[in-house]
Amino acid sequence: MNALYDIIGVPFGYLMRLIYSLCNNYAVAIILFTVVTRILLFPVNYKTQKGAARMQLLNPKLEKIRKSFANNPQRLQEEQQKLYQQEGVNPMGSCLPAFIQMFLLFGVIDVIYKPITHILNISKNVIESAVGIANSITGDKSLTMTNLRCELMTMENLRDNGDKYASLGENFLSKVSEFGEKFTLFGANLGKTPTLHPEVWTKEAIILAAIPFLAGLSQLLVSVYGQIHQKKTNPVSQPGGGCMTVMLYVLPLVSIMFAFQVPAGIGFYWIWSSVFSFIITFALNCYFTPERVKVINEQEKEKARIYAEKHPNKKTFMQKMLEQQAALEEQQNGSSSSGKSNGISRSEQNKANRDKLKEARRRMAEKYGDSYDDDNDEED
Repeated sequence: MNALYDIIGVPFGYLMRLIYSLCNNYAVAIILFTVVTRILLFPVNYKTQKGAARMQLLNPKLEKIRKSFANNPQRLQEEQQKLYQQEGVNPMGSCLPAFIQMFLLFGVIDVIYKPITHILNISKNVIESAVGIANSITGDKSLTMTNLRCELMTMENLRDNGDKYASLGENFLSKVSEFGEKFTLFGANLGKTPTLHPEVWTKEAIILAAIPFLAGLSQLLVSVYGQIHQKKTNPVSQPGGGCMTVMLYVLPLVSIMFAFQVPAGIGFYWIWSSVFSFIITFALNCYFTPERVKVINEQEKEKARIYAEKHPNKKTFMQKMLEQQAALEEQQNGSSSSGKSNGISRSEQNKANRDKLKEARRRMAEKYGDSYDDDNDEED
């Protein structure tokens, strides 16, 4: 896991070091870092919300398909996939931003856990020596280079035992001491982990304890706004039920719990990430008016049509998924049938399954201008 953090953290470390060199304040650097990453991710957010807006236009057609094939799940899925293909819409498009957000969070975690590496740019050998000094002073066997918190723990130890680190090269003592004074938010050390049970409720303890709750509230703001917008733009859509309840209430609670397990700097980043996410989402929702979405939808449909004409023999992801689904359905039906089922012999059931698969392939071939030969199926 540490190797994963190292790999993802390197590019974010360069970015954070550059930002910190400009503002010379860690809390401000986190805010600016969040702004920059949000700007870099804007094309992804734009594409995602454009896809969501276009999906809303498809809801009447999807509802019609659901009613027409309510008793035929296989045909229902086929028709839905065909509609997505015709409209040039990817129903799985919202998965990419979630993956990128997780990828980004791993990078941020590594940057905040390892400020000596990423911000001060001190070599690994010197850091390893400093961690060894902290280990010998504290006697903490867990304080090794494999511990993700080793740099933060070393910084804490250096505050009270600075003279022990004076012999280290690369001006380690002066750099870390100076940085430690700026590694704060209103005097609260962002390297410390928030807790609801501090020894004394100082100003620092109150600020640190407030960060996880603010992270949860900011996440709740995004969730509530998303639900309100969904009801406003698509009031006839089917309710999300328990899933929506999880999104609305459980995720903010998870954010709070997680923020109490990590350094406060990560929770501070999470707050601003949600705030800027809300701002961008609100702005894009204002931009994607119904009139503009209709124009965009026609343009995207035309692009999908032209692409299909230029690549008649190239199967898209949707087409491949349809064929795999049909083959899987045939296999499942074949394996579940033993002897006679519902008055039909196994051989008759297998023939019926093959006929269904042929029909699905024939419809796909007609749709995309491909030739279809029954003999190929017989060879299979």
